[in-house]
Amino acid sequence: MLLKLEDFFDRFADQIGKVTAWTMILMLFNVFYDVIMRYFFKSGSIALQELEWHLFSIVFLLGISYSLKEDGHVRVDVIYDNLSVKKQALINIIGSLVFLIPFSLLIAFGSIDFVMEAYETGEISGDPGGLTHRWIIKALLPFSFFLLVWVTVGVVIKNINRFRGISENLIQQEGRGR
Repeated sequence: MLLKLEDFFDRFADQIGKVTAWTMILMLFNVFYDVIMRYFFKSGSIALQELEWHLFSIVFLLGISYSLKEDGHVRVDVIYDNLSVKKQALINIIGSLVFLIPFSLLIAFGSIDFVMEAYETGEISGDPGGLTHRWIIKALLPFSFFLLVWVTVGVVIKNINRFRGISENLIQQEGRGR
């Protein structure tokens, strides 16, 4: 049962990774267009420049969850790498439950008022020609941290399986894999 749950959470996080990757490509084209227009045609758009950092925010905030799933975050590997798989799994479980989930929930719930204020005041860019509806990008803050909590649940399940000595290879051997 836990293997199926692990697989479900992994697939979900993979979809987040795909959205992040496509957003990165969109950002690349946006920056390319902006640079070409600015340096070759002496023309630019404030809205497109602001869209660059909006897209970067999406990549960063959604990428946190995917990076966690892929175990791509920064840690002190000098000690961690020399531990047994069970001890590594235990550290991941405790770290997730004691630090990551509470911190993520604190930011997610704490940023809701921030988004609501931007929505209620109709916050827009301070620059002429900038983007309107700034609350949309601000809403990504609580959303991304709730998403991080969701993916962290999958990471905890994965590490419970690792602690128990069950791996994803078992899923594939049984024909239930990806």
